[in-house]
Formats: sequence, C-alpha cells, structure tokens
Amino acid sequence: MSAAFDYAGAFSRNIGWVTEAEQRLLRGKRVAIAGMGGVGGFHLLTLARLGVEKFNVADLDTFELANFNRQAGALMSTLGRPKVAVLAEMARDINPQCDLQIFPAGVDVGNLDSFFHGVDLYVDGLDFFAFEAREAVFDHCHRRRIPAVTVAPLGLSAALLNFLPGGMSFEEYFQVAGRSDAEKAVRFFVGLAPNALHRHTLVDPTRVNLKERRGPSTIIACQLCAGVAAAEAMKILLGRGEARPAPHGMQFDAYSNRVTRTHRPGGNSHPRNRRAIAQVMRQFGL
Repeated sequence: MSAAFDYAGAFSRNIGWVTEAEQRLLRGKRVAIAGMGGVGGFHLLTLARLGVEKFNVADLDTFELANFNRQAGALMSTLGRPKVAVLAEMARDINPQCDLQIFPAGVDVGNLDSFFHGVDLYVDGLDFFAFEAREAVFDHCHRRRIPAVTVAPLGLSAALLNFLPGGMSFEEYFQVAGRSDAEKAVRFFVGLAPNALHRHTLVDPTRVNLKERRGPSTIIACQLCAGVAAAEAMKILLGRGEARPAPHGMQFDAYSNRVTRTHRPGGNSHPRNRRAIAQVMRQFGL
C-alpha cells in the first residue's frame, strides 16, 4: 500500500520525548557526518528517524564483504556501490524530504568550508584510522565553534566525547600532532575510553594490529554508538539537558552492563592516561 509522506505523521511517536516545537527545531537543523561506514551510516539513519531533515554527508569508499558484520548499508545488493550514495538513498527512503548535501570524495582540507557550510553539529563517523581527516575536521570545528560529537565502537561498548565551542579542542585532549600513525591510534584508543571497560571481552588479541591499521569490530557497538550520539545531538541541538564536554567522557559496555564516567584534565597528558599509553605501546611493541 502506498501513501503520501507526511512529516508530522512519520515522526509523531517522537512527541512526548520531545515537544512538537522541539520536533520542528530538529527538522530545521543541519548535521554533518563524515564517514558512512561502521558508525556513520547508523548515525545518519538514527538522526533521520529522530526527525532531523538536513545533512551534509561524506565518504569516498565502496561497500565490500568485510563490511557485512557491522555497517548499515552493507548488503549483497550494494556490494561495490559508494557508501555515501547507498546511505543517502536509505535516508531518503525514511524521509523523502531529506536535504542531503553529498561529498563523494570524502573530506579533506580542501573542502572543509563547503562540508561545514550551514552546519549546526558534527557527528564523527570516520574510520578509526583516518587520522589526517579526523584531525582536520575537529580542528575546523574548534575554530568555527561547531559542536562535535564522537562516539567510538570499542568491543561491545560505546565511548563518548563531546568537543564543544569554547571548550577543550581535539588536539588539546588527544595530543596526536606530529606523532606516528601507530602512536596516534594508541592515543586515540586510550583517550576515548581511559577506563577501557571493553578490554576483557577481547578473546583474540592477535586480531589487533595497529601497524597494519586493522582490528575486530561488532554491530553491537556500532548501534550503541548511534543511540548515544543521537541523544547527545538532541541535547545539543535543542539546548536541553547536559552535554558534558571533554575532558569529561563516558563509556557504556553492554557485555559487562557497566557504565563509567571519566574526567581527565589535560587529556592524554593526565598521569593515568600517560601510564596507559605507555603500557599499550609496550603491549603492541611500538
């Protein structure tokens, strides 16, 4: 049975958790998401179902079999297709009125002004090892006072950090500039989840190889991340509720049913983070 799309009807079940006026506000906000893979695709679809209608989305990759365990758009019918095109179609299938600005070459220093034009919020969906792009994106957000949310899928958990206008920058927290890619990975890993609730669920450590930029992943963590990121996005976009900025962080681990809040003044220069970084570097022979 076919029916005409109606925004109010499609998202009426959101009302109660948001007011009708807040739903209209969400509809008018523009969210940028770089990366349509593991977490980025779920971010887009979750925010679209929340009623956000305007997006700037970027990805330069295509779907392959190795994506099937965790990525929203990874299907036999989409093998070899551009991720950003597939996810844009899926978002428009939820809301045909979606205004999607698509960046099929990904994000880099040359298109940041265009990618962030008119954006109210950035939600990070970049690959864990996309260090150059991530540093450039978060630096741009900091300088342009665009709030940025990153939620990392670690094991069966979601680890949250917010970088908000006037607060600590990505570089001030992670301190990755000028370091090797392997050390950047360690610093990102430790900084995201200082208490490492996920560490006990890794049953085969040989599957982690920072030098080769590979590690295991799960759909569980990716979907958790989308829920956490959307909740933070709702708070930031509506100005309702507390979105705590870095150096405050949070990790929820679904396997152990544990949640931890962290506060690391100085970010990775904090003594506990410095010790953890040194330990992980030794563990991986870096």
